[in-house]
Amino acid sequence: MAMRIEAHPILPVERGEPFTFTFAGQTMQGYPGETIAAALYAGGVRIFGHHPKDGAPQGIFCANGQCAQCLVIADGKPVKACMTLVRPGMRVEPMGGLPALPKVDAPLPMREIATIAVPVLIIGGGPAGMSAAIELGKRGIRTLLVDDKHRLGGKLVLQTHRFFGSIDAVYAGTRGIDIAERLDREVRACPSVEVWLNSTALAVFSDRVVGVLREGHEYVLVVPDVLLVAAGARERSLVFKGNTLPGVYGAGAFQTLVNRDLVRAAERLFIVGGGNVGLIAGYHALQAGIEVVGLCEALPECGGYKVHRDKLARLGVPIYTSHTIVSANGRDHVESVTVARVDEAFRPIPGTERSFACDTVLVAVGLDPVDEFYRKALEFGMPAFAAGDAAEIAEASAAIFSGKIAGLRIARALGAEDAEVPTEWVRMAEVLKSRPGKRIPLTPPPQEDGVFPVFHCAEEIPCNPCTSVCPQGLIHIDPGDIRKVPQFLGPKLGKACIGCERCVVICPGLAITIVDFRKDPEMPTVTIPFEFAQDRVRVGDVVTVVDVGGAALGEVEVAEVRAIPHNDRTVLLKVRAPKAIAKGIAGVRVQVPRAAEPLPEAIGRLPDDQIVCRCERVTAGEVRELIRNGCRDMNEIKAITRAGMGACGGKTCGALIKRCFREEGVPEEEVTDYVPRPLFIEVPLGVFAGVRQERDG
Repeated sequence: MAMRIEAHPILPVERGEPFTFTFAGQTMQGYPGETIAAALYAGGVRIFGHHPKDGAPQGIFCANGQCAQCLVIADGKPVKACMTLVRPGMRVEPMGGLPALPKVDAPLPMREIATIAVPVLIIGGGPAGMSAAIELGKRGIRTLLVDDKHRLGGKLVLQTHRFFGSIDAVYAGTRGIDIAERLDREVRACPSVEVWLNSTALAVFSDRVVGVLREGHEYVLVVPDVLLVAAGARERSLVFKGNTLPGVYGAGAFQTLVNRDLVRAAERLFIVGGGNVGLIAGYHALQAGIEVVGLCEALPECGGYKVHRDKLARLGVPIYTSHTIVSANGRDHVESVTVARVDEAFRPIPGTERSFACDTVLVAVGLDPVDEFYRKALEFGMPAFAAGDAAEIAEASAAIFSGKIAGLRIARALGAEDAEVPTEWVRMAEVLKSRPGKRIPLTPPPQEDGVFPVFHCAEEIPCNPCTSVCPQGLIHIDPGDIRKVPQFLGPKLGKACIGCERCVVICPGLAITIVDFRKDPEMPTVTIPFEFAQDRVRVGDVVTVVDVGGAALGEVEVAEVRAIPHNDRTVLLKVRAPKAIAKGIAGVRVQVPRAAEPLPEAIGRLPDDQIVCRCERVTAGEVRELIRNGCRDMNEIKAITRAGMGACGGKTCGALIKRCFREEGVPEEEVTDYVPRPLFIEVPLGVFAGVRQERDG
């Protein structure tokens, strides 16, 4: 079943000439620059192999090279499918055990391990790392920026939505993919900044040296005067029945497949987690033509921005608060999901279970900072800074400012006299990473003549793009605190809105409409932002218009579908609606209600396969039994069960085991944490020995 995206409302679909490769003897199609994982998923393959311990099916999990769930044998070598590019004629086989070691008939050619000294080493080329490099580059400070991807940008390259925040400080109103390109150009324009892509920092050592795997084959020792860690964050996981079935993975993996690889990674998706990550991933899924059958959140309210939540609900996605996942169901891949209402202690309430047919469960339950390098650097007395999510989990706009400030502080530490951090920068950084504030009751404007904007954002968040684009200067947000909600000052100032629609186009939350009474006082025209294919709705179509929370207001006819200059890929729908509902219209329903209907009966998963350690297939039951028998040392659990010994190095199971301790009533201070693995990822031993490798291609 072909799963490639052939048209997208935001992203260009450009592929080179296709070629063939084989998987398990079956001919598959790939494209230049495509990973093995993307090509397999595009061809309908979800199971990449089976675990040698219990035969469990294995597929994509992180899609970021941090685990080994997608391990395959490519031309005789074990590789991670999510990180390895597919090539014409490549022979890919499922992983069923390690291949035989090759015979060596002659001494292997060796080389000396290079040692490079630099004033500044930055680990991570996302928004924080790039912003810091730009500040250092402006001051001519020699800087080495390393990132494990093939391009700079981090998660920005997956973000097709517009940014919140300040339009002057962090490009608010601009899409993440475009911000990535802008920052990339600025980094490349700095002669003193060197960039290593496809290069992974492996460890910080006690002699203040950082080991880097350059371009996947060359081991280099970097000796920095100052280290900046801007490595971002990793997604948290959950323990539930069926949690390792192919089709259960995180939002980052999903967005990588959809927004980077242009693969329709699901037919029917269910989301667990109502933070910004889960809400945005649901929106991206709908844009890619994927049905989103529902989203559950254990808290009484979604933790993400209300405008993100409302946007998803308006499009027709049911949101189940005070609900949690009970199980992902299916024999060798996800076929359905079962959720249930939770009590005050977040325990599922028996009898409230509901099941939904789906092929993918997206787990978006929070992030943990990737701060191992920073903590090791401090332990060994190395001058070090952290920025972005590695310092504090927040929005990408906050990461940009965090990186700018870190860059100036490093420059100051190295003697630059023009590197004082402005006080307003510190203030803006705090605003950008602030949690959502109070919610303001929405009241429709009293005006019923002329043309005017209606604001459907009712929560205090840092965002001000709409104030900058109004040519009449009629939209106001307190300049002292951009977290306040916008106000339309036309009547107060005695000036009229001209209906230019620029505020509708630039709003990151798609939370502004224009109501125009000028042609017909009884059937005004309402302009609605629409970020789907322009031909999805045509003039004369009848659509369901909804209020800010997704409740249907009525059926109306589309009068016009248009794009204004500089619309940045946002289409404008114009509908004529009775004045009784016109000011309450916040959007149109895209997904039909039947797509989200539950199955007639709830499905119960019989196997007790709540997996804590995916790499070694260790269950929660095994861990809990050890805890109940008095075990308080995670290293002891590792020695007995092998939990934490797998390829990911405990990145996923460590947090889950700590959660098991909490659920068993063991105080955190009584738990001894893992002794951290020296290396960040697994590396062939020959690389450390300086073995020269022939590089394909």
